[in-house]
Formats: sequence, C-alpha cells, structure tokens
Amino acid sequence: MKKFIASPIVIIIILVNLLLPDASLGEPRDQMVDLMCGNQPPTNSTISVGNFVLTMENISVQMRTSGFGVAVTGSGPNINYGLAQCYGDLSLLDCFLCYAYARSILPRCDPVNSGRVYLDGCFMRAENYSFYQEYTGPYDRTICGNRTQKNSAFQVSARKAVAQAVSAAPNNNGYARDQVPVSGTANESAYVLANCWRTLSASSCSACLQNASASILGCLPRSEGRALNTGCFVRYSDINFLNPMPGNGIPRGTITVVVVAAVSSVGVLVIGAVIGVYIWKHRTIQKKRKGSSDAEKLAKTLHHNSLNFKYSTLEKATSSFDEANKLGQGGYGAVYKGVLRDGREIAVKRLYFNNKHRAADFYNEVNIISSVEHKNLVRLLGCSCSGPESLLVYEFLPNKSLDSFIFDPIKGKSLNWEKRFEIIIGTTEGLRAKIADFGLARSFPEGKSHISTAIAGTLGYMAPEYLANGQLTEKVDVYSFGVLLLEIVTARQNNNSRAFENSDSLATLVWKHFQQRTVDELFDPNIILHNCHNFDVKNEILRVVHVGLLCTQEIPSLRPSMSRALQMLVKKEEHLPAPTNPPFMNEMTMELNNVPENPSSHSIASISHSIFYPR
Repeated sequence: MKKFIASPIVIIIILVNLLLPDASLGEPRDQMVDLMCGNQPPTNSTISVGNFVLTMENISVQMRTSGFGVAVTGSGPNINYGLAQCYGDLSLLDCFLCYAYARSILPRCDPVNSGRVYLDGCFMRAENYSFYQEYTGPYDRTICGNRTQKNSAFQVSARKAVAQAVSAAPNNNGYARDQVPVSGTANESAYVLANCWRTLSASSCSACLQNASASILGCLPRSEGRALNTGCFVRYSDINFLNPMPGNGIPRGTITVVVVAAVSSVGVLVIGAVIGVYIWKHRTIQKKRKGSSDAEKLAKTLHHNSLNFKYSTLEKATSSFDEANKLGQGGYGAVYKGVLRDGREIAVKRLYFNNKHRAADFYNEVNIISSVEHKNLVRLLGCSCSGPESLLVYEFLPNKSLDSFIFDPIKGKSLNWEKRFEIIIGTTEGLRAKIADFGLARSFPEGKSHISTAIAGTLGYMAPEYLANGQLTEKVDVYSFGVLLLEIVTARQNNNSRAFENSDSLATLVWKHFQQRTVDELFDPNIILHNCHNFDVKNEILRVVHVGLLCTQEIPSLRPSMSRALQMLVKKEEHLPAPTNPPFMNEMTMELNNVPENPSSHSIASISHSIFYPR
C-alpha cells in the first residue's frame, strides 16, 4: 500500500468534516402529500416522454449540489419545462432521496405531459410552458390533518409561528422555519415551515405565502395543516417534523475554535486516527466502485446477448409508441403491441423512470425472469436500456384479457364454469411455478423473508401489508390470486368497491355472505345458467370461494402457499379450514381529507389504477 503523508491542512479539513454534525442524520420526508395532473395530452407522446426524461436528468445534476434545479428540453408543442426543489431544512443527501422518489411518482400523470407532486420534503413540477414566475393558480389547495383538535393556546402559538415564518421567508432566500411554545404546557410547541420556489421574486414569494397562510389557518383547531400553492409550501404541526439545523444552533465560529484546539492538543494520536478514517473511507469508495463496475459488466453482458433489443427497433415495431397500439396503462408505464421485422408480435412495456441508478438489480431481474418458461406464464423476451427510457419486451398474447369477458354480462355467457375452473387451475400452476419451481427467492437478500420496495400495482389486488409497508413476499401474490378467484366466481370487480354494499371490498362482501351461508347469492348468473341443478358444480364453486377467502385473510401467515392452494382446489375430498376475516378496507380509507372534486387533481399513496385494453 502506498505511504500516506498527512499535511496539517489536510488534518484540519478532515477533522472539520468529522467533527461537524452529520447532515445525513436528518429525515428526507419523502411521504407523498399530493399529485396533481394537468389535462392536456401531448401532440407526440414519444417526443414528450423523451424530453421529460432528459429534463429530469439535467435537474438531477443540479439537485446533487444545490437542492434545486430547473431545466428546459425540446421545442414547440413538445417542449418540457421542469423544476424541482427541496425544502430548506433538508441536507443534500436527504434532498436527493426525496427528489428520487418524487421523480418516480410524476410519470403517473401519463399520458398527460404536465403535473406537479408535493412531498413533505420536496416539490417537483413539469409543464409544456414556462411557469417559473407563477405563484398562484387553480390547483392551490389545503390539506388539513385528521388527528386531534387542539385547544386555544395551541391555536395562538400556531398563528404566531405561521405569521413569523411567512414574514421572514421572502427575505431569507424564500425559506423560514419557526417554533413557538404553547403557553401553559411543559414541552408542547407549534412548528412551522414556509418555503417558496427559488424562481420567484421576494414580492411574489410574499404574496404566495400570504395566500397560503390565510388558507392553512383555516385548518385550526386541527393539529396539522399543509398549504400546497403554485409557488410555495407551508406546513404547521404540533409534532416537530423539522430537521435539526447544522450544529444544533452552535455558531460555526465556536466549532472552528474547538477544532483548532483539538488539532493542537491531540497531535500524533489524531494523525493516526485520521489515517485510519482515510483508509476506511478509501475502502468504502472502492467497494462502491466495484459495485458500479459489476453493474457495467452486467449491462455489457446483456448488450451482447439475445436479451438485448435496440431502442430504435422497438420504436419502429410500435410505430413510435402509437396510441393505437396501446394495450394497457399501469402506474409505472404503458404496454404497447409491436411487430418486429421478422413478423413476430411482441408486447413492449415502457417504463417512465430511469433505471440506471439501480442497474444491477434491473439486469439481474431481466436475466432471472427471462429464464422462466412455463405454459401459464407470459415470457419475458428481453429489454432495452440504450434509449432515453427503459423498455421490457414480452411475448404477445392475442386473446383479449380475462376481465373483458367475466365483467361483461353478454361475453360472460361464453365462459361456463368448466372454462373458468380451467383458467383458475392454470393460473394457480403458473403462480406456483413462478414462486417455487424457478427459485425467484434468489432475488431476496440473504436472511430476509421479504423485500421492502416502492409500491406499484393495481388498487384492490394488493395485500394490506404491501400497501402499508411495501413488504413484498410470496403471500402478496397469494392475496392477489384470492381476489381473482372471487372475481371469477362473482363477476364483480374488486377495485370498484362503490358498487358493493356499504362500500365493502369484494373480499369483505364475500366473507360476510360466507358467514351467513348465502354465498350463492353472489354467484355470476352466467355460471348458474347451465348448472342450476348440478350440485357437484355448485359445491366446486363454493370450494373455490372458500379457497379465495383463505388466500385473502388479513394475516399473511394464515394464507396458504400457491402449492397448497392448488391442492385445496383439486383434492375435493380434503377438509378446508375456516377462513379468518379479510382486511376490512375500502378505497375511502386510503384517501386524504379534503380531496377536491376536480378529477385532474387527486391524491394517491404510491398506488395506481391499471387500465387494460383488448389484446
């Protein structure tokens, strides 16, 4: 190893870095507050999406160094203006974490090319016009908390804290925070944050904050409120959500004196400690570089094998992602039908977020899943990472999706019970193969039974533990399978809970009828049409319902494995345990208070409604 010589200047710099409080100990506050989408679709979605991706790439560079970024990409009707900013109490590390999550949320506005997303720690907006000087608009709104109602003393403190922060922010780079103790209490305070976007002038910032404060004080006597305005963000709370200031209020001059004294007194021992820290940091960096190198090797390997598709090839195959070829829309992108030059039909999933930051995971997933072959699983043919966005390529299924039959009272007549049961068994075998036979547990970290991940999926089919904590296990698939069984039997769509009694979810509705022994009242009439006197068929349908309820139990450990579910379905003489209750949830419990009636402005908690078209 090369000899390391530490100069006094280097020692002082490293000591200052070590002795100053660690800014990364803060909280990125990446909880989403609201997503608001525009209502103007782009003239050319391919160009528009490409411009959006490039805009976000340019903003990313700025966010790493300043916590703020603006960028403009393209020209004409497909031009993209972008802005992102973190609130003033976030460190650069926490800021970038918040920004990365916001960037994954905003593409959900597709196919609309404009929108804004508010998180508790940062803000992001994209439009096809310059909005940088706007500070008020029709999307301004206030969200009030729903916890406790506070007494008059807290209200006085909250009003004072809001007024002080709103007054100070315009002359402090658009940011201010305040804390006012509540009189008559030992340790209770009102905490406030006020932040304008840096593109605004001081006068525009002041006007925005004045409007926001007038709105947010309307939340009192509730313990918390947020004002989401076009040009600013204001929040008050009885909980200290603010990150600590650098040095916890200790003047930097005092810290410098302490550092210099430490340097002069510790001497040789400090040099040894510094060398140790240097070596440790050097090795950490080398490990990170090695990880990056591994990702590059994976990418290079993929580039030279059959899994790789050129972006231009897929663009031509889908006629530049023409809307006429669109098969479906989900939370993280759309799926298009394509035809390759050799005549093969394919389905291309267009991911509207950049996977470069998790390249190793992405390539590993492609390599593992592409090796899975089963008669009841859609095959992944490959991917493309060479263009402005990442694409996944699947085999194309010419038949229409199942929901277009079972939820249609006319088409549903063509699906008798024999065909439906055949679909159920095929689905069970496919899921069992995906989870067990092909060893996809290899993608789980060693010693862990679940993966915590950003939530992505269709509302109504996701298990409660996945919605609440992002915990991904095989029992999440089991829950979704259980919902599918109930839908096939009842011809009722689970994510349309308003069609049910008292807005119950489908699993809850079926479970209540199961307890009352009236499940047959929920059977799809098209099933009973040709089997009204066939008791064997009726018992088989009841058994499928029973298994569906076992798969949708609230406690994951009580749900059967897919292999066990398959046995329950085919071994009709086997006794089934009584199902416990499903999660008593419906869509309304997931919505924030004060959701506006404007359909283009809505709140979602990292979940999506997927829309599927015929294939």
